[in-house]
Amino acid sequence: MRFFKKKAKSQEDYYLASQWVLMGRKLKKHKLARISMVILGILYFCALFGNFIAPYGLDEFDGLYRNASPTKIHFMHNGEFVGPHVYKLEKNIDKKTFTVTYTDDLSEYYPVQFFVHGTEYKFLGLFDMDLHLFGVGTGSNGGTGAKIMLFGADSLGRDLFSRVLYGSQVSLTIPFASAIISFFLGILIGSLSGYFGGMFDIIVQRIIEVIGAVPQIPLWMALSVAIPAGISTIKMYFYMTIILSFINWTGMARVVRGKMLSLKNEDYVMVARISGVSTWGIIWKHMVPGFMSYLIVAMTMSIPGSIVGETSMSFLGLGIKSPATSWGVLLQEASSVTEIASNPHKLIPIIFVVVTVLAYNFLGDGLRDAADPYK
Repeated sequence: MRFFKKKAKSQEDYYLASQWVLMGRKLKKHKLARISMVILGILYFCALFGNFIAPYGLDEFDGLYRNASPTKIHFMHNGEFVGPHVYKLEKNIDKKTFTVTYTDDLSEYYPVQFFVHGTEYKFLGLFDMDLHLFGVGTGSNGGTGAKIMLFGADSLGRDLFSRVLYGSQVSLTIPFASAIISFFLGILIGSLSGYFGGMFDIIVQRIIEVIGAVPQIPLWMALSVAIPAGISTIKMYFYMTIILSFINWTGMARVVRGKMLSLKNEDYVMVARISGVSTWGIIWKHMVPGFMSYLIVAMTMSIPGSIVGETSMSFLGLGIKSPATSWGVLLQEASSVTEIASNPHKLIPIIFVVVTVLAYNFLGDGLRDAADPYK
């Protein structure tokens, strides 16, 4: 008897649950979507607290470590366990071939420490702070100058791990901000186009077709020409967000228009009109909420394209430029086969691009399956 009561209770909860609750239950069953949410949460957490997690500042460099490979972390020194530590590099030049090689100076070790003081920064952009998550302490013999570079260094001797974290603050937020702008812009234009139709709908659809017909890279180049030269990083961030939003709103507008065309003749919409509800009230209170879940899915699926777009623009020199950084800027140093062959660690930033894009795609797949009422 208790079993049947529990079963009836579960069925009642199911039929009385809202669409968002049902979506949440289905999303929990999608393993790839759950894993993707965790990965994206970690990436955005690292981007938010990147200044604290990064051991070095954005422009901090050391000429001794130019193009250095990822630092090896050791635990044993002269056969004795001393904890995690690194060694200072020694630069060697072959007098015949002029080849530069690096070897570890084993004369003293430098312990890896947590919560060390280093380059000053603004924590969360609010107040000054110089505490970093980890770093290298003074050598066992009192020496200084050793570095810990988990991903190696670039051609100027800057820590690639720190620059990946700083770059994530741009490469993860510009696509997200542009997706939100495209989301609201697409809803607004698509709703008006689908609900009213007529000449306005024809004009909007022709504009969408023209934007969609132009290849993306030439379109990015054409729009980037309008950006003034020598502007600040903040203004460049703003301009890139606008450019990506201008390109990406068309897909959202098409989705909203199609939904509007299928819903505007439904009975509940006709009842709202007869009841004297205003046009804006019908659109925003009765029609758009009915397919908001699909719009969120569409927005989530559009973010990977924006990430690739920002990375491509910065890689081509059309977006963020040095001394600021993004994942696309970091990949500029890996643009030649010779550079990749001699310094393969410079391809590490592309791993973050691929992982982020895949995570958003899997999350979008999970949301799409959860929003489908027939699954």
